[in-house]
Amino acid sequence: MNYIKTTLLMFALLALMMVIGRFIGGVHGMYLFFGIGLVINFVSYWFSDKIVLAMYGAKEAKESEAPEIYKIVRNLTQWAQMPMPKIYVMDSPVPNAFATGRNPEHAAVAVTTGILSILDEKELTGVLGHELSHVKNRDTLISMIAAAIAGAISMLSRSAMWFGGGRDDGENRGSGAFALVIMILAPIAAFIIQMAISRSREYAADESGAKLTGLPLSLASALQKLQRGVKMNPDDSHPATAHLFIVSPLSGESFISMFSTHPPIPERVKRLEAMAKNAY
Repeated sequence: MNYIKTTLLMFALLALMMVIGRFIGGVHGMYLFFGIGLVINFVSYWFSDKIVLAMYGAKEAKESEAPEIYKIVRNLTQWAQMPMPKIYVMDSPVPNAFATGRNPEHAAVAVTTGILSILDEKELTGVLGHELSHVKNRDTLISMIAAAIAGAISMLSRSAMWFGGGRDDGENRGSGAFALVIMILAPIAAFIIQMAISRSREYAADESGAKLTGLPLSLASALQKLQRGVKMNPDDSHPATAHLFIVSPLSGESFISMFSTHPPIPERVKRLEAMAKNAY
């Protein structure tokens, strides 16, 4: 199913590129932006993991440098019968974690130094189980393509405002008012799509991660600690990739929870507590 979603996202990106390219530059613009879309899809598929790890200054950790993480991840991957991902550590006080990579064979799990300082072993196991579930479910590629779509639409909508509304080869590409509509609505639509994809996958990773570790209450406790930690040390440096993390690193989430890329922590905790009560 995730292969279908990934393919549809790639085609959606190409289609949106072509539509906005057609508006900006007519037929020639449509072909140009089709080519740009192909490049973005290629980069998203092959290099998105390296890009996002570099953005956050994540460093690959040797087992001697992070023995606890290696022990937990190795045990969980053996239990789940999946390849061992690379382990990265980010020097950041913001307590958080994310997984990336195009498939389980080319995956990475990254944690911050902040998360290591506030979680106990069971809570950390719950978090790593959540992230490994993203890898096993191939959510990581979908998340990065969704981010690429949102970023591309925002960029192109701004281009439409500045360059739309003229004629090329006798073709009307729209008025300034239409350009304004594109500039406002296109990024909103992209964000809503990205939000819906991210929320559904977070719930699924909570559930499958709790089943993998057998520690739903520990994951629930970790989520609550991470939420408090992020409120004390938010990170707004890369909002386009905030959806990758187990909890949103952005400030002001309490005011925009309806439009967050993450489900509300209380609802996630409630579901995990229900799993523990029903012995899933």
